[in-house]
Amino acid sequence: MERQGNIRISSENMMPIIKKWLYSEKDIFLREIVANASDAITKYKKLVDLGDAAGEEKYRITVTTDDKEGTLTVEDNGIGMTEEEVEKYITQIAFSGAADFVEKYEKAGGDGIIGHFGLGFYSAYMVSENIEIFTKSYQEGAEGVHWASDGNSTYTIGPCEKEGRGTKVVMHLAKEESEFLRESEIRRLLNKYCSFMPYEIYLNPKEDAKPVNTTEPLYLKQPKECTEEEYKTFYRDTFSDFNEPLFWIHLNMEYPFRVKGILYFPKVKKQVELERGQVKLYCNQVYIADNIKEVIPEFLMLLNGVIDCPDIPLNVSRSFLQNDRQVQKIAAHITKKVADRLTELYRNDREKYESVWPDISTFVKFGCVKDEEFYKKVKDIIIYKNLSGEYRPLESYFGEEVSDEDAKEGKEPQAAYYVSDLDRQAQYVKMFKEAGLDAIVCDTYIDPHFISFLEYKNPKRVRFLRIDADVAGALKEGDSGEDKELEEIFKSVLEGKNVKIKTEKLKNSSVPAMINVSEFMRRMNEMNSFYRMGDSPEDLTLVLNSACPAVMALKDAEEPCRTNGAKQVYYLALMNYRRLTAEETEDFASGYADVLLQYLKVSK
Repeated sequence: MERQGNIRISSENMMPIIKKWLYSEKDIFLREIVANASDAITKYKKLVDLGDAAGEEKYRITVTTDDKEGTLTVEDNGIGMTEEEVEKYITQIAFSGAADFVEKYEKAGGDGIIGHFGLGFYSAYMVSENIEIFTKSYQEGAEGVHWASDGNSTYTIGPCEKEGRGTKVVMHLAKEESEFLRESEIRRLLNKYCSFMPYEIYLNPKEDAKPVNTTEPLYLKQPKECTEEEYKTFYRDTFSDFNEPLFWIHLNMEYPFRVKGILYFPKVKKQVELERGQVKLYCNQVYIADNIKEVIPEFLMLLNGVIDCPDIPLNVSRSFLQNDRQVQKIAAHITKKVADRLTELYRNDREKYESVWPDISTFVKFGCVKDEEFYKKVKDIIIYKNLSGEYRPLESYFGEEVSDEDAKEGKEPQAAYYVSDLDRQAQYVKMFKEAGLDAIVCDTYIDPHFISFLEYKNPKRVRFLRIDADVAGALKEGDSGEDKELEEIFKSVLEGKNVKIKTEKLKNSSVPAMINVSEFMRRMNEMNSFYRMGDSPEDLTLVLNSACPAVMALKDAEEPCRTNGAKQVYYLALMNYRRLTAEETEDFASGYADVLLQYLKVSK
């Protein structure tokens, strides 16, 4: 006979708080109810393993939608409950746990709340007007038990007819939650939250129905047992990405904590920006969330992967982690495994490492900037391509450490020249090659920040200069080639333009002039541009090549040849540095026409 009971807590103000703070997403209730079903099977399976129960049939969870009745049902063939256990775990612990949640939330602002058994069940009231439980214990002679409540202060409990052990939770959904009656929506949520649960889950099963989940995901296997094709298939199925991953890292650790998973390095779609990946976090094959920063270091979120950590301490909603040392150790271990795998690839298969470097370099550099320990582990395997297209270790571009005494006397660390755009800086590259000099190619989105980071980490060993920052200093002949007369001519012609003038004798006599740009000011402008703060005025120096006959001839030229010629030299140098403005283009074009006309007159 059914009897009625009262829940000894005040719950009229509980639901709004639970809805707002207990779960980040309302649809997570399905994960909680199915996870409870999985836990019930696991408990029974342990009894079977101990010989305290008989396990003959197949373990399974069934999810059923009923549009006519407005119900969503989750049923398992797990351990089941007696009436006493229903009273304890559902009536007492679940509801008192909810009340305790509210009390602690009000005192602590929602932080640091430890969950209670049963609150997962309570989450179903976010979408349900009433919930019924039909359950039967595995114990011999046990009777079925029916429990029902609308989530307020009363419930009913009593015997019922039920075949076989296990528990069936029937959720009578609120009218505004009818979306959870659609089979397609429930299938989507099961794929999202329950795709790797350890027992088969069937949705509205028909004859020859297949489970919606995979009970033995690849990451649970030993790495040596997995084939390359299995890794690729798992990647495609999990991330719906049909581009093959570059390579992967299989995590498989049992001590001092359990961590299993696979991290994939995807092929980069765009080199100019950091692309966020998707690292799915699981706990005992139950999905928790994507990209949890406490366990997954920020730079690893550029990867795609699955990580299962049974030992992570979860809070009340299973969705957020308690901040403790165990979590920090897990995060540090994952970082170490990634660094170890990259180092192994660098040392054992240098050819493959270089082939994937364009895709993984952004990730590695970002990781160095964000994680000191990661930088220490991978700094020796960072490579850069030089002007000949060959990869060389970053260390080879560093010089000997400048002593404090030498630094006081003005000695600077070794200059490492770099190119940020091979096409736009082609003339500078050509001159460097002809002079037997080299530079590294820094053409990814993160490189401007990364070279500043390297200078910070190695202040006495290296300073980076873009190939157009000190071209005269790198390419000049032994003597300075200073020519004050020539400088005055150009100062007069270019009066009013924001450009300094100097002369140097360069090794290449065919180049009339080059633009040098202050490395410091250019970096400041790049940073301002990145943060949309506006550009500072350009700090440009026009370096006139006193080894060039054409430039030197301007000293003896008559007007208007001298003025027009000087302008042409300036604009040609400027075009090798950047695109001309509309006003500059007009001035250059008119001056070029005058020079051409003068040339034709002379040639007659």
